[in-house]
Amino acid sequence: MKRFIEGEDRHQVTLLPESLDDFVGADNPVRVIDAFVEELDLPGLGFDGANPAATGRPSYHPAVLLKIYIYGYLNRIQSSRRLERECQRNLELMWLTGRLAPDFKTIADFRHDNGKGIRNVCRRFVMLCRDLDLFSQAIVAIDGSKFKAVNNRDRNFTAVKIERFQEHITESIQRYLDGLETADRTQTAGLQAKTERVQEKIKKLRQRMQQLDALKAQLASERDGQLSTTDPDARAMATSRPGSAVIGYNVQTAVDAKNHLIVAHEVTNDSSDRAQLSKMAVVSREAMGVTELQAIADRGYYNGVELKACEDEGIAAYVPKPLTSNAKAEGRFDKADFIYIARDDQYQCPAGQRAVHRFTTDERGQQIRLYWSSACPRCPMKEQCTTSAYRRIRRWEHEAVLESVQQRLDQAPDAMRVRRRTVEHVFGTLKHWMGSTHFLTRRLAHVGTEMSLHVLAYNLKRVMHILGIGPLIQAMRVMGA
Repeated sequence: MKRFIEGEDRHQVTLLPESLDDFVGADNPVRVIDAFVEELDLPGLGFDGANPAATGRPSYHPAVLLKIYIYGYLNRIQSSRRLERECQRNLELMWLTGRLAPDFKTIADFRHDNGKGIRNVCRRFVMLCRDLDLFSQAIVAIDGSKFKAVNNRDRNFTAVKIERFQEHITESIQRYLDGLETADRTQTAGLQAKTERVQEKIKKLRQRMQQLDALKAQLASERDGQLSTTDPDARAMATSRPGSAVIGYNVQTAVDAKNHLIVAHEVTNDSSDRAQLSKMAVVSREAMGVTELQAIADRGYYNGVELKACEDEGIAAYVPKPLTSNAKAEGRFDKADFIYIARDDQYQCPAGQRAVHRFTTDERGQQIRLYWSSACPRCPMKEQCTTSAYRRIRRWEHEAVLESVQQRLDQAPDAMRVRRRTVEHVFGTLKHWMGSTHFLTRRLAHVGTEMSLHVLAYNLKRVMHILGIGPLIQAMRVMGA
């Protein structure tokens, strides 16, 4: 082929074979993986097999398998079978492992059996980022997102869903029986063959009915009224799109507002974010090594108990209050229109009257104080205020904490924009890397391990872009990872 760049002859014998290192440039990210793993104290991090046995067949060193997984997740290759093939043909992996090519079972077992060590490696890299002063702002955005599990929607059951399935089966059985009766009465051709086919279908439907009865009995022991048969820990979770649900997990992350690094993460099967704020904020503060922290979250995290816990820990939370009252929409005064006078422990209503404390009640372990004014029945503004005889105002015993959160938020009008640009793209990036299937493993502990590998890969790539590959390798060697 003239006038084209031509390759070498496949059958050409070379006198001096090229070094494998020549195929891996000095700025190749695979060198970061090698430097990072080589500086880790794998036995101290909880990896099995770091110290070989005196007898038996030699095993692969955990460092080799850890390098394979970090490389795989950094390059969107999460499957153990695909990693096995890549070890046999990928020059970067050959360089990284010294031409070792473990089989897929060995690779999969490493991830399955070393969850604790892998999660500790992820934390260790966060500590390295802290030592490199990448968390100088001490501001994190906290958010949660639903990630799909390997459990199909049809393999997730509730009592209502089982009853609906059984109703459909009952209707199908009755339809088949009616068809048999009609065929028997009319004596149509091929009656015997048709009868055998229909009876076989009815038999399978009745077997399915028995299976659903067994699932219903098993469902009675489930605390949250859900049963997933493929991944028992996966749960049906509503998403932001109306009428849709994901069978999966709720992944919580705390992302640094300066460099957009994932400081802390946790995989839960609780579909709500309301009980996650203080836990994620405290873990983030410890990971960043700071004494004061600002935590920004959306309305889904608004919970008085959680905000009080943050206040007790000295964490400044920025969480907007959800609009749950219909009063404003219906043209009536909202609670925000009533001014609390702390000196007198009274509320001043829009009409200028005082609502005084009447009694205190206990609701789910919280002390709620109730206030109302005696002037309500004769108030000329009553129609704008309430449809009841009196406008009752409820105040939590720690309402001052919620008021301080609102004041803090009023003084930082761009807080929600910071949250949005900090954390939301992280979830988009992770889901793009994972592909349509998201998690490949089952059970909460193993899914947590898989998520740690994704987070480690994400943080590695971010720091390589921030510092550069050469300076990052040098920093790892100086600080001993």
